[in-house]
Amino acid sequence: MNSDRGGWEYRGSASNRLWHKSALGEVISEDCLYLTDAEVIFCHEHRNIELPHENWMIQCMKRNPKILDEYTILESLRKPGNKIMIAVNSESFDLSEERETWGLRWPSDTHPRDSKPISEIRWFHSSEKLDFEKLLNWATNVKEKKRIAEVLIIDNELSVVTYHIEIINPKGILDVPTKKDYIDISNIEGKIKLSNGNIFIPNNYDWKYENIGIPHTNGRIIDADIEKIIEHKTNGSEMDMSISEKIVLDLLERGLHPRPGFKYGSKWRCYETNIEEDHAPWLVVHPDNGPENWEEACLISRLASGVNKKWLFPIINEKWHYLSITRPPADSRWNNPIRR
Repeated sequence: MNSDRGGWEYRGSASNRLWHKSALGEVISEDCLYLTDAEVIFCHEHRNIELPHENWMIQCMKRNPKILDEYTILESLRKPGNKIMIAVNSESFDLSEERETWGLRWPSDTHPRDSKPISEIRWFHSSEKLDFEKLLNWATNVKEKKRIAEVLIIDNELSVVTYHIEIINPKGILDVPTKKDYIDISNIEGKIKLSNGNIFIPNNYDWKYENIGIPHTNGRIIDADIEKIIEHKTNGSEMDMSISEKIVLDLLERGLHPRPGFKYGSKWRCYETNIEEDHAPWLVVHPDNGPENWEEACLISRLASGVNKKWLFPIINEKWHYLSITRPPADSRWNNPIRR
């Protein structure tokens, strides 16, 4: 092997096999294969290829402090049979991957020479801070190419978990309140201000706004967000709404029924139909109280999955977008071999 551009050029007899069978590296010539540092380690561990020299691994870690994490990510993806092209090797294939993308994935029964990838991959350490807007932009662009936006998270123990980044468009079938509806509610007499800041509307026997308020034996409870939405819609001052109020209004205008998500650890839970008909599939967090790093995001995702729900993070970019960090199907959860 000879070093080149931060990786290694392998000129051994196995170079042809490594590419044609496993899609490892980048073909330089008929008998020369460029391997990234992570691919060199993978070939050593799983393809019986010797390291360049006995001190190579130590030198590599000094030169590339992320190499142990990166190799573990690559191993987690390749052990089940996936073919992974690291993005630095993709230039000659014109795959149009995103600038932030680390690698591209093909299923075990396909190959980069004759098919397109099904996913683009990024990886993060569990302690890394989340940037939801950048994640939204990346996932949106990946989705437009009909590819899966996959992220792999690695912790201090070199344990790996997989998540999909989804752009969710939650919709319900409930009637969207009109301005007249808000005015009619505003004009109801006899409202009572409660100690927690909510409003109680007594004796609303003919209440027709299914997704507004919480029913009570003696009336209807209106929380502070809904109360302010009614006020702003009645006065035509929607631009003055708080972030919380704007999110609730957007959920209402999607035909959803937002309710408090306290018992699920989120700001809201949202129903698509009448509460009596089905469970709430969506848990919506307030942007100011969302997870700050990947460890927290993974925990929230697992908790939501455990109660058969998806959690959504609202992001405003001309309109509201809802990003979800979601556990993939069981056959697409790439993780690394257990080491003690």
